[in-house]
Amino acid sequence: MAEDYPKARNPLILRYHRLLEAFSKSDDERDFYFDRVEGFLLYLDLDKTEEELTEGEKEIKSTPDRYCLVPKLTYYETKKFMEGFVNEKVYDIDTKEKLLDIIGSKEARENFLEFIYDHLTELDKWQQYYHERSRIRIIEYLRKWNIIFVFEEDLELSKNVVEKLKEHLFTPKVSKEVQQARDLLEAKAKTYYSNEALNPRPKRGRPPKQQLKIEMEPELADDIYTTTPLSLRCFLFLPEYSSNAATFSSKFENEAQLLASLKGSNKVKVDSKLEVLSQRLESLRHISHRLKEFRPTASGAEEKKTSITASAEVIPESESKLSKVAMDLLPKKRGRPTKKEMIEEKKKGVKQVTQIKYNWDKKK
Repeated sequence: MAEDYPKARNPLILRYHRLLEAFSKSDDERDFYFDRVEGFLLYLDLDKTEEELTEGEKEIKSTPDRYCLVPKLTYYETKKFMEGFVNEKVYDIDTKEKLLDIIGSKEARENFLEFIYDHLTELDKWQQYYHERSRIRIIEYLRKWNIIFVFEEDLELSKNVVEKLKEHLFTPKVSKEVQQARDLLEAKAKTYYSNEALNPRPKRGRPPKQQLKIEMEPELADDIYTTTPLSLRCFLFLPEYSSNAATFSSKFENEAQLLASLKGSNKVKVDSKLEVLSQRLESLRHISHRLKEFRPTASGAEEKKTSITASAEVIPESESKLSKVAMDLLPKKRGRPTKKEMIEEKKKGVKQVTQIKYNWDKKK
């Protein structure tokens, strides 16, 4: 690179999700450029005016050692992505055969995505695989151009510190806080040039328990570019952060457009784990609704209670003879009888005889 360009005093802080989107959309009709001095991305959008496009192309051609073209995603690489996923991550035989048939047919890229988005269990695996393979591809590209960099999404620094690093990228003397942050960046940048960055080792041991992942957007610092030429500022590629920015689709700009184009047109992306949980919650609601039908209402309970008390009051007044006999047959408590019981027993022992009345007047 020419010596007249300013020299960065710390590794370039790059947005991985922006590089991922640029790499996925770069094709024969779209050109993306990477700035080796400050690390920003350029997208020569054909929607710009002819004058703007002419000035932008002129600036890029005048400094070819500063701007490097983002590689195009060829048909061979696209097919390699899909075949690698099927062979490494798909375990169901029927699903694997179906996907291989799609890859070998026309419009394989779009039909492949349509099939994946119809199978939620394969969708999560595909997105993870695509991000991992794309990360390796991006790191290889940056290493090829000897760019010392770090991904901002991988940093554990505060937003304020990262903004200071971007602001003082070309400043030789900085504060102690910024210098310490620079040392951390240099140590982090070495990890991208290690063998493990291109060949990540699989984690060994027992896999952790599957828990519902809560995706939180990282707190990213504002963009600060101080050396961008005036003719190229309208071509800065600055998309907002999105966890699924790259759709792997050549026709659609974002995931929302892709989902709208699928069969059924009203499909919404749903996490497989959330879908299972929603089904279980729905079944619990159904069971609770069934239980409520058998549960008595408050008015019914009061009526039942009053009927029980009323029957309890009526029974002593119209006590049947059968109940008396049953009470006599029941065994009585053992022990010394009470005074009342003794009097009743004496009364039972004494026989009452009807007195004979004589009619003496008739005898005389």
